[in-house]
Amino acid sequence: MVELLEPPLELVDQIEVPEGTATVLVDAGPQAANHLLGDAGNPTAVIDHHQHEGRRPRVPFCDIRPKVVASATIAAHYLREQHMDPGPALATALTYAIRTDATGLRGFSIADHRAMRWLSLCADHQKLTDIENAPLQPDYYADLLLAMQNTFVYDDAALCFLPRAGGSEIIAEVADLLIRHRDLTRVMVGGVVGGDLLVSVRAKAGSGDASDLVAKSLKGLGHGGGHRQRAGGKVSNIARGERVSEDLQSELRNRWLGVCGVDAQRGSRLVPKREILENL
Repeated sequence: MVELLEPPLELVDQIEVPEGTATVLVDAGPQAANHLLGDAGNPTAVIDHHQHEGRRPRVPFCDIRPKVVASATIAAHYLREQHMDPGPALATALTYAIRTDATGLRGFSIADHRAMRWLSLCADHQKLTDIENAPLQPDYYADLLLAMQNTFVYDDAALCFLPRAGGSEIIAEVADLLIRHRDLTRVMVGGVVGGDLLVSVRAKAGSGDASDLVAKSLKGLGHGGGHRQRAGGKVSNIARGERVSEDLQSELRNRWLGVCGVDAQRGSRLVPKREILENL
């Protein structure tokens, strides 16, 4: 998307907020752990679609809409309300954002449908197709194979610790793939990226709240949150290499089975080891 649309973005790993500078926190709340604002002060505005625990953020402008699937829906609403033409690049990016966030969720709200119809008039649909079918690095396939070999099933729950992860995307994509298994209702996938353990959790409708499952699993270790069907979390600075330590794996396994209400047991491999060895 960045290559095709060339958005005017600057990626940073730390941020300083000079006095008198307005900051807008999008797709996260001040209490979340997945942004860089930290101790730099309260934002001027919060625009988000996640459900916030407790009181609404005390900021000059706050727009939180848990019923829409993406913060991009809210942004599109602002543009349409002010009669602003988003242009092809921005319309394509917002459409992609809404479609991506909608993956695995139960459905669009009326606001999402309206935003999608309006954006479709300006979006570049060929570029949208190219973005959604972006070329994959060779390591992606190795990571995917290792994920299947290291997924364990416990009744209707599954747990996978990736031996390696080329990036955060593979962790979420493995979780999306595993939750499609007809007999699984809850999935946790973890992998180390940049020394941090990143976790993706998925839950089918009626099988619990994914954001609650990940928050309870990581309590005291890290932070997590998201949606009822899709959520994620992070445990910071846990590894020097690519693997999650055996102790942390054991702790998270016990916590995951506990929050899923599954009795502690020896898991069975998603792909039996015998089949793996026979087909090498």
